[in-house]
Amino acid sequence: MMKVILLQGLLLLLPFAALLLYWYSATVQYFCKVAFFNCWIVAMATLLSPYAALRGRTVENMKILRAAILPLKHFFGIKMQVWGYEHLNIKEPYVMVCNHQASLDLMGMVEIMPDHCVPIAKKELMYMGTVGWACWLSGIIFIDRQKTGDAIDVIAQTARTMRRENLRVWIFPEGTRNRDKSMLPFKRGAFHLAVQAQVPIIPIVISPYWNFYSSKDKKFIPGTCTIQILPRIETQGLSPKNVPDLTETVRKAMVDVFSEMSANDCGNQRSEQPPLPCSAGANAVKETGSPQREEDTTSISD
Repeated sequence: MMKVILLQGLLLLLPFAALLLYWYSATVQYFCKVAFFNCWIVAMATLLSPYAALRGRTVENMKILRAAILPLKHFFGIKMQVWGYEHLNIKEPYVMVCNHQASLDLMGMVEIMPDHCVPIAKKELMYMGTVGWACWLSGIIFIDRQKTGDAIDVIAQTARTMRRENLRVWIFPEGTRNRDKSMLPFKRGAFHLAVQAQVPIIPIVISPYWNFYSSKDKKFIPGTCTIQILPRIETQGLSPKNVPDLTETVRKAMVDVFSEMSANDCGNQRSEQPPLPCSAGANAVKETGSPQREEDTTSISD
């Protein structure tokens, strides 16, 4: 009888011990939050895929995925601050290129993703259970980076689709996650796509996460993430021979902004907008979120 009472007492104490461990161990918090992030993605994909399937494969299903991911910023206490939102007020198709740091980029992506926009992702993602199914149903464009010929065909087909269906495409041109204080060399696939389709490129820079998130230091705390949308870069009249220079021009503009964000306390709230060559009204800012609180899946090869 005494053993039973002791066992029951231990079982009652376990939740309290777990809570104490969570509140007083940053490492435990990190793993719990990362696990919650991944479980949320899988759960939402599983729950929403049947509804999306009723509508068939369409880019309109991206709105469902976006709505499912948006609440995560509130759970983790991440405040999203967006600069240059007016640069997305374009009716025509365009290519969005963004730096890639971690899975948390998903929260930044859905924060500013316009209607009728899909990412380009590696083909392996399509086979990741219900997550892959949800991505396929949402019209995400898959590419086999190991087969250059197939990648070229996908670029050509996507270029035609962009013009025909007024599609916007999101690409991480670094090709893999990068936690350094700069950016990796850009792969040229995104820029070949923009030139073939003769559509503008809109660079997106997400501020460094290291003030509130670090897989190396096992840190995941509330913080502020700044997203800078740069003015569009035209590709009208450019040809494939211009792609190398275009790639470096876009990368330099993004690196300059990323470096400034790093110097400004990792992109925390600033009293004024950074000095960028923006159009009129660029000082408007959109703020969302709660004030209280490795392999890439979306890249394209040369």
